[in-house]
Amino acid sequence: MNRNNIITLPNSHLRQRSKKVAVITPEILQLIADMKAATLDWEDHRDHEVGVALAAVQVDKLWRIVVVRDDFDDKTNRDFAVFINPTIAKYYGKIEQDFEGCLSIKDVYGKVPRYTKVKVDAMNEEGRNFRITAEGFLARIFQHEIDHTNGVVYIDHIKDNSEAFYKLAKDGKLTPLDYEAHVKDNKDLWHEQQDED
Repeated sequence: MNRNNIITLPNSHLRQRSKKVAVITPEILQLIADMKAATLDWEDHRDHEVGVALAAVQVDKLWRIVVVRDDFDDKTNRDFAVFINPTIAKYYGKIEQDFEGCLSIKDVYGKVPRYTKVKVDAMNEEGRNFRITAEGFLARIFQHEIDHTNGVVYIDHIKDNSEAFYKLAKDGKLTPLDYEAHVKDNKDLWHEQQDED
């Protein structure tokens, strides 16, 4: 897989809930490898962004699988951790607003409120269950990616706050987005979540 396999809004598949992985098959392991490759290829074609994580639904596979970059600050470190069937067991800390982007929403960022700390339960590639505690940016990533497995994208959290949206300029700077004009020109992007159960 490569960056062209990453689906973007208004693709309605991003609004579907993903299925739990019951058995880790060779196909699931190949999907995980493909997700990593697609994220890195996306990053290699972006001047000012890092591919920090990806959910399987973003490559149009409805499995509850998330890959998260080991090091967000070092682009030469191209390793990922794998989280199968991730769920947030506990939210705590305070709620803070910070910037989020998404490989499935081109060049639009938002200031999204998230908890600063979460406990995440998941399974690894060998089928072992584990729990981790994530703080700060990593906690934000988990909330963002686990949302994806439930058919939710970050814009759903801020769609009623027109001042929360920003556009990524060619120089890598974020500038306030003309929300009304953007919504008018991109109506399909802003559909409500669709329950496909």
